Amino acid sequence: MKDRSESAERLRGLFNITVTPFTAQGEMDIAALAENVERVIGLGFDGLLIGGTYGEFPTMTTEERADLFRAVMDIAGDRVPVMLCSAGSDARVVHDLTVLAGDLGGVPMITPPYVSEITDAQIVAFFKEMIPLSKTGAIIYNAPGIGITLSPSVIEELADIPGVVGLKQGDLNPTAIDRIANRVGGRIRLFCASDLAFLGPMMAGFDGTSSTNSGALPELILATYRAIEAGDAKAACDLHRLWYGFRALARLHGQPQFVKAAMRQRGFKGGQVRKPLQEISDAAIAELALVLQVLAQDPRSGVSI
Repeated sequence: MKDRSESAERLRGLFNITVTPFTAQGEMDIAALAENVERVIGLGFDGLLIGGTYGEFPTMTTEERADLFRAVMDIAGDRVPVMLCSAGSDARVVHDLTVLAGDLGGVPMITPPYVSEITDAQIVAFFKEMIPLSKTGAIIYNAPGIGITLSPSVIEELADIPGVVGLKQGDLNPTAIDRIANRVGGRIRLFCASDLAFLGPMMAGFDGTSSTNSGALPELILATYRAIEAGDAKAACDLHRLWYGFRALARLHGQPQFVKAAMRQRGFKGGQVRKPLQEISDAAIAELALVLQVLAQDPRSGVSI
């Protein structure tokens, strides 16, 4: 993307949270990454999210993250919009990756710095410093799982910063979703951060969803999203219920290790996780195999194994 106006226009729909495939030796597997990117673009996904929390960015060096950005943008080009997570606790790292993301034509995605006892005023000052660095604008990433949960009132203040083009909302409390949809919607693009429970935010008026599990179940999650996009809430609900068993196991065994295991079972190149994460147990793999077999028996799922 060239600039902020193009970002604001194109940022909508279903974005695949692309896992970062690592080899058994811990190296990034760019060939596997390219295969996964091509799969979801070919199926018709609206965009990609690269190097986020489930992309394992906290386990990567700044240089590796920059290499990942460059590799994905070389693969995807301008075919779909790409969110590039430039989050970090070191403002110097966030600065450099935010500039790089915009220069490459992606849209940087920034969390508040996850340091102790930072005030709301300091968080706003941080975003005011970082947002203008990207020529394509930037996305606020409200990611409770890695530290700070932004309140709706702070999000409203951040949405007024020139250059903010979107919000990836990880706090799915219904009250927060309702307030954000009605007070921030229309000013910036709103994305639900989880495919585990995205029907509610979409019905509330969000513009899109990011999905980790679409790495393993791309056909099913895409069909679910398209149904709700078309206004067919019943069809979307029916499709979403199909993979409850998968979601329950994902919550139990953790991400991204579970989705990577599921990708491998389907013949996709999920790769390995990096420490401190560990691969799921043999017992969990057996549970996963049973769930996938059940899904494959239902033609609505689009899943084959």
